[in-house]
Amino acid sequence: MTDLELLDQTSLRIAGAISESIVDGPGIRYVIFTQGCPFHCKGCHNPQSWDLKGGMVVRLSALWKEMVADPLLTGVTFSGGEPFIQPKPLAVYARAARNLGISVWSYTGFTYEKLIEDPDRVELLKLLDVLVDGPFEIAKKSLELDFRGSANQRIIDVAKSLKAGRVVLAEGFN
Repeated sequence: MTDLELLDQTSLRIAGAISESIVDGPGIRYVIFTQGCPFHCKGCHNPQSWDLKGGMVVRLSALWKEMVADPLLTGVTFSGGEPFIQPKPLAVYARAARNLGISVWSYTGFTYEKLIEDPDRVELLKLLDVLVDGPFEIAKKSLELDFRGSANQRIIDVAKSLKAGRVVLAEGFN
């Protein structure tokens, strides 16, 4: 089955999407905000995305068509809600993006160490370039940090981490 056929047959519950963002990773990125989050972080930017039954269910192909129509985009970012409670459909999307040479980032409230305990989540991890992990902690909030809200969150080079068997931070970010 082709990537496009899989995208057309796969659905995802989302809170929404932004066609061009410069705050969710480097370059101009398409951002998918997944619906549902178990963390409920104090100070969350997207509390409307917490409800597991909220948002809307969409075919991945609809999001894909919007993303690939924009020649300015350099990547896609999965945000939330919590992307890793829907790892299988996001893996379908990430695989298609990677096959086109599109950079894939994801945010998560889970730690990397927790994600690698679950085979479905590992399948999504393998398709990411970068993972920003850990819950937002309002006591550690900083506007000085690149692409993350609190100092406990890490910007992880996923391929290097999987190869090393431990977290390897992505270079070039403060």
